[in-house]
Amino acid sequence: QVQLVESGGGLVQPGGSLRLSCAASGSIFSIYAMGWYRQAPGKQRELVATITKGGSTNYADSVKGRFTISRDNAKNTVYLQMNSLKPEDTAVYYCNARTTTKDYWGKGTLVTVSS
Repeated sequence: QVQLVESGGGLVQPGGSLRLSCAASGSIFSIYAMGWYRQAPGKQRELVATITKGGSTNYADSVKGRFTISRDNAKNTVYLQMNSLKPEDTAVYYCNARTTTKDYWGKGTLVTVSS
């Protein structure tokens, strides 16, 4: 089993920045990739960014150049640095950990971009 705890959400003005953190615990040796997804009201959950154990990254087109995913293996933590935030970035952001047998999800953290 893998447990994920997100933190760092909140209210920010358009153009501002936030950094989300996701701490993993449990059977972390089984994780080969981690990522962030988001779900806005009335919409389906969508990919934001992923990072593999080897450090390869992938981003949704809508966040390329604004968001950066990174990981600290010593702390078993993945980060999402979000810059130049837009109102359309408002959503609940979920951390994901992928193993060969199962996807694990955190409970989510709310990001609201509004003036």
